[in-house]
Amino acid sequence: MEIEDLRTFVEVADAGGVNSAARRLGLAKSIVSRRVLRLEEELGVQLLARTTRGAALTEAGALFRDRAAEVCSTIEAAREEMSPEGELQGLLRIAAPASFAAQLAQSLAELGRRHPALHVHIRFNDRYVDLVAEGFDCGIRVGYLPDSNLVARKIGSLAVRLYASPDYINQHGAPGTPADVLKHNAITPGTDAWTFTKADTTVTVHPQGRFKADSAHVLVEAAIAGIGIVAMGEIVAEPFVQKGALVPIMTDYELPPVGIYVVRPPGQNPARKVRVLIDLLAQEFAAVRVA
Repeated sequence: MEIEDLRTFVEVADAGGVNSAARRLGLAKSIVSRRVLRLEEELGVQLLARTTRGAALTEAGALFRDRAAEVCSTIEAAREEMSPEGELQGLLRIAAPASFAAQLAQSLAELGRRHPALHVHIRFNDRYVDLVAEGFDCGIRVGYLPDSNLVARKIGSLAVRLYASPDYINQHGAPGTPADVLKHNAITPGTDAWTFTKADTTVTVHPQGRFKADSAHVLVEAAIAGIGIVAMGEIVAEPFVQKGALVPIMTDYELPPVGIYVVRPPGQNPARKVRVLIDLLAQEFAAVRVA
């Protein structure tokens, strides 16, 4: 019985079908189907009930899924124990925000260079990703991390400033105090609160605006278009500041820095491939300037 057949079957079971599993694994559907069929032939039972709409686990398949997952986890752990400093192997699936892709690109490419036997699959998306349901080993998140059952490791922080375009400032002026912010159109990811600190004084305001988006790229473009003011990580906004498309405003006030985190599903010990990713990113972002 091939370990890859077991892993593929677990992926099909967790993904809810062959097509979804093939996308997760980066394999052709025919390869995924062939591996499951081979496993069924060896076991002498049908694991999947195949229909024109896809495939679902049979009763035997549902029972076998947990056993197969245990075997895969045991073998993975045994490999790490046998060679804790050896070459990383297997598949590492990472979910990351699309709007932070440029800042992660070099680090993730370096991970691939250092570990030539490791398969690295990265999916960039600014929507919330359910790591467990969608089969990711870990995720990279940037922002103020909400409470969840995920295990999080902070690897860095990003300074945050307010920005506006020169055209917006020419037409509407720039806010000088937190109270002034309420007179301006704000561009935000959602229902945000901005907390400003100056000396020993802290003020929280709830900015109002007509433009909201869950992508930093879209927020930046909206600010450049003169729609309003935006709170943005310096590392994201800096290229546009250098081009003159955005201007920092209210620079005598500070906003709380946002964190950069690697999050993973709950469990006692992360896989070594995840620990290696965390160590690499922590090293890469250690030098990033924080407000």
